[in-house]
Amino acid sequence: MAKRYWIETYGCQMNKAESTSLKNKLNLYGWEEAINAEEADLVILNTCSVRKTAEDRLFGRIGRYKSLKKHHPISLAVIGCMAERYKEKLLEIEPEIDLLVGNFDKDSFVEKLEEGISDDKSISSKGSRRTMLQQEAKKVYHFSEIYGDKNNFKAFIPIIHGCNNFCTYCIVPYVRGREVSRSPMQIFGEVDHLLSGNVKEITLLGQNVNSYYYLTEDKEYSFPLLLEELCRRTPEDLWIRFLTSHPKDFSDHLIEVIKNNKQLCRHIHLPVQHGSDKILALMNRKYTRGFYIDLVEKIKKSLPDVSLSTDIMVGFPGESEEDVEQTVELLRDVEFEEAFTYYYNLREGTPAGSMRDQVPDEIKLKRLWRIIEVQDEISRNRKKERVGCESVVLVEGVSKRNNTELLGRTERNEMVVVPGNKDLIGKFLRIRAKSLRGKTLYGEVIGKG
Repeated sequence: MAKRYWIETYGCQMNKAESTSLKNKLNLYGWEEAINAEEADLVILNTCSVRKTAEDRLFGRIGRYKSLKKHHPISLAVIGCMAERYKEKLLEIEPEIDLLVGNFDKDSFVEKLEEGISDDKSISSKGSRRTMLQQEAKKVYHFSEIYGDKNNFKAFIPIIHGCNNFCTYCIVPYVRGREVSRSPMQIFGEVDHLLSGNVKEITLLGQNVNSYYYLTEDKEYSFPLLLEELCRRTPEDLWIRFLTSHPKDFSDHLIEVIKNNKQLCRHIHLPVQHGSDKILALMNRKYTRGFYIDLVEKIKKSLPDVSLSTDIMVGFPGESEEDVEQTVELLRDVEFEEAFTYYYNLREGTPAGSMRDQVPDEIKLKRLWRIIEVQDEISRNRKKERVGCESVVLVEGVSKRNNTELLGRTERNEMVVVPGNKDLIGKFLRIRAKSLRGKTLYGEVIGKG
């Protein structure tokens, strides 16, 4: 009987892509995906450490599997950012973990699992438990050959790993390491593989995709040049997205490439984090409010049909009410279609964690609700403007509320509900937005995409 696995993925899209790669490899070695954790031989938790709330959730899941192990003989593997952050200390906190795997060992995890981890000298032991954590001086990140599933209609493709920016609140450089760009030939090879199947949309991933840089024997690839080459190699009806962009690296060349290539979706996620120059400096974001607004104006001038989304953090150490109001003003000036809002979580080991003037949680929450209320109003007004507009959507699934309705996403990243059956999932449709109900656009199908 085949061995069975169950993977739970938390956090960023990079984690989701790496989990898909793990599934591909496990399947290649004859494993089967279990229908639930209770039926699995191996449970893998692919973890996130960006915020404390993410870690708290994972500790809760580990507790759940502690209980399950009393009745069912599963092996529990914790992989990714929490393993990288806590290292062997996590085994002391949670002794029910059987295998601890860091970010720099994910790619070799399945092979070593198959070889027999107890015989591998690169894996340390604590009784029956094992760890795969590279020493700091030896850490090298290796990309997998394939991350996407060509039988799906959407795929995530990592192109760069790690981050060199060291924003003072962020744990990512400490758990993901410095930037490493993936070979363009490997990227093109994966895209060719995915296009041989059913893939209609790919999303290029990185903690900062704009920092992509790769030098081959005969060519220098920046991120805009990589996109240009990718567009030359792919059909015009493929949708290409990318996440995440750092404002300081969003070049005029990149704007021009988006403008000139039909495959590149007219949606840009551009995290600003805050609207106060004082707080941006404390965050080490390396740009000012004025720089960001000028960049947005350039983007909108060149791409008048673009939609913009962002990230906003409130409650950073030293933040005043005036700083919050400057953020509110920025939201109103830019008019983002969407903003992902959250309050500052102290991360041990980051510079912000030891800063003075930490903001009390009750004040953080009050300020967060202020930001949410303002952005909700802006988002609703932006969606009202879309009523009556025609768009192409990629159908992603059936509505949870009504099985005769479908959820489609436009290239501007707008979700629209349209009538239809599940046979249309993974297909392009041309629709017209007819109404806005609450926060949701509803439309009618007017043709094929």
